[in-house]
Amino acid sequence: MAVSPVCVTDTARALSCRDSKAATHLKLISVLIIFFTSVLGISSPVLLARYFHGKPLYDKAILVIKCFAAGVILSTSLVHVLPDAYDALSDCQVASKHPWKDFPFAGLVTLIGALLALFVDLTASAHVEHSHGHGGEMKQSVEYTPVGTQEEIVGKKVGELSKVELGEKGGEEDLMKLKQRLVSQVLEIGIIFHSVIIGVTMGMSQNQCTIRPLVAALAFHQIFEGMGLGGCIAQAGFSFGTVAYMCFMFSVTTPLGIVLGMIVFSLTGYDDNNPNALIMEGLLGSLSSGILIYMGLVDLIALDFFHNKLMNSTPWLKKTSFIALTVGSTAMSILALWA
Repeated sequence: MAVSPVCVTDTARALSCRDSKAATHLKLISVLIIFFTSVLGISSPVLLARYFHGKPLYDKAILVIKCFAAGVILSTSLVHVLPDAYDALSDCQVASKHPWKDFPFAGLVTLIGALLALFVDLTASAHVEHSHGHGGEMKQSVEYTPVGTQEEIVGKKVGELSKVELGEKGGEEDLMKLKQRLVSQVLEIGIIFHSVIIGVTMGMSQNQCTIRPLVAALAFHQIFEGMGLGGCIAQAGFSFGTVAYMCFMFSVTTPLGIVLGMIVFSLTGYDDNNPNALIMEGLLGSLSSGILIYMGLVDLIALDFFHNKLMNSTPWLKKTSFIALTVGSTAMSILALWA
């Protein structure tokens, strides 16, 4: 027979830490700090990629940055987002009630998030390949009627073959570029979910003892997470306007989440320990975690380490990329000590 969790709190410490005025002051400061650290984090790999652009090491540098990003994203999903989602749904105020005590909803919604990311990936890839496929079929269906001397005919045939090969190569590059853009966009959606949850939870909190260490920890958290997303954006080859828009959206999401959390608290009185708030945090966190796990393992790590011709043809680059992956995941995991 399952025993319901019992809520045990240190009342004296809880009362001394709950100071709405001090908490509001800390949250307003955190909005500015987190915004500027987010800008720093996401713009660094983008600017670094532009610096290397046109240089011999450009492709290799971008690949190493992307592997570092993959480590950050994977660690974010498994070490930060998923444990927080489980904690929210296993809180005594939630886990003691039906149906939350009867089923591991955090795991289920994480699975749904991964399947949803796969569905989006498959649908978009099929659409892209279908669009390019029609163009290829039209080119191949054009009949070639040889006219002229034998030497002229041979020359024309060689020229046509070269054009077909160049067209196929260009088509593959276009497909890869579109795939990278899709990965970056879906990845940003998953990260934005996560950032909103962090911001709203912090904005609803009235516990200054919790908020104070969170400000510094979240600042570093946003730097590393921004570097992860920025690395993917840099490789995708977006236009300047799109890059600026994606960087701006990442940078403002957590600060806006904090402001939204403060508004929710002022209107409803719900704080971050309210059962309804915990349920929403747990479900959204689980969904975000599933999306990030899929993107990190399938579209970042597996794609580069097993299907990237440049990495497979350069042994030292594969070793360097693996080290970058390990460094990214380790750096993000260490932050779990504080946030």
